Amino acid sequence: MIHKKPPSEMKTSPFMLSLSKHNPKLTTSLMSSNFQYKFIFLVLAISLLSACNNLLFQPQKNHYIEPEQIHIKAQNIYFKTSDGLTLHGWFLPAKKQAYASVLFLHGNAQNISTHIASVFWLPAAGFNVFLFDYRGYGYSEGTPDIDGLLIDFRAALDKLQTIRKVDPDKIFIFGQSLGAAISLSGLARYKQRKKIKGLIVEGAFTGYRKLSREVLNSFWLTWPFQWLLSYTITDCCRPIDAIKNISPVPVLIVHSKDDQIIPVHHALDLYAAARAPKQLWLYKGYAHIQIFNNKKNRSRLIKYLHARLSEK
Repeated sequence: MIHKKPPSEMKTSPFMLSLSKHNPKLTTSLMSSNFQYKFIFLVLAISLLSACNNLLFQPQKNHYIEPEQIHIKAQNIYFKTSDGLTLHGWFLPAKKQAYASVLFLHGNAQNISTHIASVFWLPAAGFNVFLFDYRGYGYSEGTPDIDGLLIDFRAALDKLQTIRKVDPDKIFIFGQSLGAAISLSGLARYKQRKKIKGLIVEGAFTGYRKLSREVLNSFWLTWPFQWLLSYTITDCCRPIDAIKNISPVPVLIVHSKDDQIIPVHHALDLYAAARAPKQLWLYKGYAHIQIFNNKKNRSRLIKYLHARLSEK
């Protein structure tokens, strides 16, 4: 506990005492300016720390759209986590007999009502999709943090396997950006991961602290503080460490060389750290996690999924 001296015991410098005798107004002005500088510094420090936290989580509670508004068949799914929170997700059934199911983990901003754009096309190709919101996002309870999101991953994976029409032995995991990081760390901890048919990560990064340092380095206001502020970001559960323990699950790393949010070197480092079986798909001309907006790229992914399903 910090004990502060009462105002009567606060010491004033000899310079300020002398100045106050000759010019009380100037003394008051200087003291006021000193307070203002301290206040501005405090506000700046708080703003920078807040910015660091926002690097990881930018949840939106309200939905921008519901599936039926865009003529997508979906089932609302509510399920519990091991620490007692209720999470919400959508199950999009395949439009024909399902080949397999895909558990989708979205990025750090907004919620499933925007990220449905990344997977709405999979049911038409014969794949069930289960996308859900992490704690604190959308209709899910709680407040987001890394450990909590790993709990959410496990709860969602367990829930998917209980949904009717889902074959628990034919499940793929698809994560984008933050969702890629959670997928890697979550799957590395999953003891039954051998039953997972494959992991696809798009726009993934090697570590939370490393990425935050790069982001802080890119902005003039935070550049001088990049090393100090990066230490406010956790360095646990690094995807670069987790990917070494994914095998024998096949991992597909997808990244744009023109990604301005997460530079392509993260994908290269992850691929180097991963064990076989592994693949790296690099593209040009796409923004962050926008590669599968292209129908040709979607078709390539569908072929990849079928190839994994044909393996024994």
